[in-house]
Amino acid sequence: MKKALLLVALIGPAVAMAQNNNAPSSYDPHDIKITGYLQTQFQKAQSPGITSFSGGDFSKNSDNRFMIRRGRLKIDRVDTYSSIVFQLDATQDGVQLMDAFIQLRHPSQKGLSLTAGLFNRPFGYSIVYSSGYRDFPERARVFQTLMPRERDLGGMVSYHPGGKMKFLNLDLALVNGSGHSAKDYDSKKDLIGNLGFKFDSLADKRLQLGFGGSFYKGSVRNDTKTYYTAIANGYTAHTSDDNEGKAIGRNYYGANLQIELDNSFGKSSFKTEYVAGDQPGVAGGADIKGPYASRSFTTQPATDLYQRKFNGYYLWFTQEIAKTGVTALLAYDVYDPNTKASGMTIGMPDNFTADGDVKFSTLGYGVAYQISNRLKLTVYNEHVTNEKTSLKNFSDDLKDNVFTTRLLYRW
Repeated sequence: MKKALLLVALIGPAVAMAQNNNAPSSYDPHDIKITGYLQTQFQKAQSPGITSFSGGDFSKNSDNRFMIRRGRLKIDRVDTYSSIVFQLDATQDGVQLMDAFIQLRHPSQKGLSLTAGLFNRPFGYSIVYSSGYRDFPERARVFQTLMPRERDLGGMVSYHPGGKMKFLNLDLALVNGSGHSAKDYDSKKDLIGNLGFKFDSLADKRLQLGFGGSFYKGSVRNDTKTYYTAIANGYTAHTSDDNEGKAIGRNYYGANLQIELDNSFGKSSFKTEYVAGDQPGVAGGADIKGPYASRSFTTQPATDLYQRKFNGYYLWFTQEIAKTGVTALLAYDVYDPNTKASGMTIGMPDNFTADGDVKFSTLGYGVAYQISNRLKLTVYNEHVTNEKTSLKNFSDDLKDNVFTTRLLYRW
């Protein structure tokens, strides 16, 4: 028993560190260390060729597929004053760079660090939480839309003190704004701030509580003479020669909460996150599918911009089933790209609304079985619902549910 407790004490900090993508495997000085994980899965869609946020769209004539969802190889090294992290993602689509950053720290101020390179945007909870440890197969649709692939290029100052202040996390980053696989397409930079609190020793160490708030302050360059802003049940157009090159605001505000209780039946956890603000996008239609019309850009958008008022959130609940290794999963998330218009008003003549204004919600449920400390099996179903509108493409609920069976190995 004493050996088991000692093992938990030794690996606990390392596991906590591994769950944060913006950190090496451990801050203890070490030479090259290699970690990673592999996710293989089979998926069945409700119909062929659907647009999906569960690992990407299905091919035109396919409603089922085997795929490598993620194949991560992480290399890190830590010395007294600096650390480096380099991570690749290898799937059937090829090999792609995921993380590449250097961190500087001083022994006398270990809580203060400077990060430079390609790293996760420090916004909220789920963005920086590793997919190798997350209970649910994917992040919520709202975060896949606002921050696809999670990363960006830039610099970040972080403050994570120890001792009596170990509950505090503070991050401030300046990034390109164009995402993880693109160079900046304009001269402006985006500012991201995150303040988090975590208490992991409440109620005789049976209760963990975390909460925080974040902001994102940025813009998208308009490349035409016209852009649109949302009003009640539609948009108003702004046309002027001065609008070409105008910076259209991209601003988010978020809050998050995590509660975990270790009880006699097994650990119960509840996690939620809410985000709202202004998101520039395009109209959507034949060239860009509606669910992607409000996705953040990696290149200069060529058509008129639509500045939408949006909101979105997720609710995640997990329950361990005694000591069986089985965990029940239940999730619900919503993304409304345009809170100013809804239902049958979307697609009405002369109000400029289009496919990019449709609200989606997803109910997910399943189980995860921890076969060993490295191997996990997840069986999960997602019931996706879109609001009914006056648009031809969204006159009824799309048949776009997805069933996933995934096997994860982590080393």
